Order: sequence, then structure tokens, then C-alpha cells
Amino acid sequence: MHPMLTIAVKAARQAAAIINRASQDLGAIKVRSKTYNDFVSEVDHAAERAIIETLLDAYPDHSILAEESGAQGDSENVWIIDPLDGTTNFLHGFPQYAVSIALKQRGQITQAVIYDPNRNDLFTATRGRGAFLNDRRIRVSSRARLQEAVIGTGFPFRDFAHLDTYVAMFKDMIKKTSGLRRPGSASLDLAYVAAGWYDGFWEIGLSQWDIAAGGLLVHEAGGLVGDFEGNEGWLESGNVVAGNPKVFSQILQTLSPHLTESLKSQLVA
Repeated sequence: MHPMLTIAVKAARQAAAIINRASQDLGAIKVRSKTYNDFVSEVDHAAERAIIETLLDAYPDHSILAEESGAQGDSENVWIIDPLDGTTNFLHGFPQYAVSIALKQRGQITQAVIYDPNRNDLFTATRGRGAFLNDRRIRVSSRARLQEAVIGTGFPFRDFAHLDTYVAMFKDMIKKTSGLRRPGSASLDLAYVAAGWYDGFWEIGLSQWDIAAGGLLVHEAGGLVGDFEGNEGWLESGNVVAGNPKVFSQILQTLSPHLTESLKSQLVA
């Protein structure tokens, strides 16, 4: 395992220990609402502090981009962190959430860790070295037809500007797939594409920390990741499509008629 990945795994496990302890007594957790339907708990903050401490202890000159504490430092090595992806699930005791850590070097994601503390599943990837689940190599699925595919997604929950567009996409995808799934943690959704458990995934308006690690996992597992027109820029726009190569192109074809001008302008930005 790459030394930087080893440190990221250590950081993810320390965050997971904090999350697991807190999950034993959910009623005691202090929660506040950042914006409408966007919650943050003291657990998110504690987990994030543990991750940052571990990373900066090993690499004091690196920068941080974290969901709760924002950006710090101006190094070309940036750790992109979501300490608890799926906070709403966590707060309800719904066991679908994860720790997500990625390293971006000179603009390119090079290391990725997604850790699911409920199942003790550790997804890892180093650019050019493949993707792994608990040290076993993973590959995207080989399913060739969208009609036979299971596709992950996420409902708009915070910003409803594109809700009507999303619902139109959703209706089309329901008709053209074998099934849609929406468990509520985008990092795990992308990890599931990498593992071949989903054949594809799409969502509008995610944040970098939701998708940076998962995007590299999919890429290293032989899949494709792009924006709604199949291009780069998905990390910045947060509009993401991922899948095995055949399903990826069919998702793009299905979504294409529903792209609004505002979504397209986001893609160009």
C-alpha cells in the first residue's frame, strides 16, 4: 500500500472509532442545521478533527479541504475530507454512512479511502494501481444493457433548483433500468459502482468531498466518471455520472434530453 494511502486509512479508522462510539447513544448527540435539511453533529466535527490531525501529523505542509472546517493551506497536495458522509442516516440510526478521504496532487486525485464502519468495508485506490475492497481487487460490473442494470442515485434534499429536471430524469431512468437505489451516502454509492454492486450512478449538485475518493475508485476499477455530458469537470460542478463503460454511455443518453441550460452552464463553468 502506498505510504500516503496507509496514513489516510489510519485517519479513516480513527474517525470511524469516534463515529462508532457515538452511534451507541444517538440521543446524546448535539446537532445543528447548517442550512435547510443539511445537518451537522458534534460527531462530524470530532471525526474531522481526528482525520486532519492524523494527516497533518504525517504531512504538515499539506493542505486540507474538509466539509466542516473548509479550506486551509495552499499546498499543491490537498486532502479532501468528508468525515461522515450520510450524517442524516447516522442521526436516524440508519446504517449507511462512511468516512471519505482523497488526496489531490497538482489537480489530480491520486489516493482514495472510503470506509464503511457498519460493515467494516475498506475501499482504497491509488492512481494507476487499481481499486480494492479489504485488500481484494475490485472491478466494475460487466453488465452491458441499461435495462438489466441497477443504478444508484441521490434525491435533491438541500437545493431544489433542479428538482423538476431531476424528477424527469428519475422517471426516465425508472423505465429504462432494472431498478434504482437511493441509500443516502454518495461516497458509498460510488464505491458500490467500483465494486460492481451497482452498474452505474448519477446525481446533481454534490460537493467535492462527497465524490473525490469515489471517483478515483470507479476509475481504478475500470469504470468511467464524467459530468452529464461525459466530460471532465464533474468534481467542480458536482454533477456526476459513473458506471461501467457500456452503462455509463447509456445513462448519458437517457439524461441528455433533460439537460437544462442552467445545468449545461454549470457543466461549462
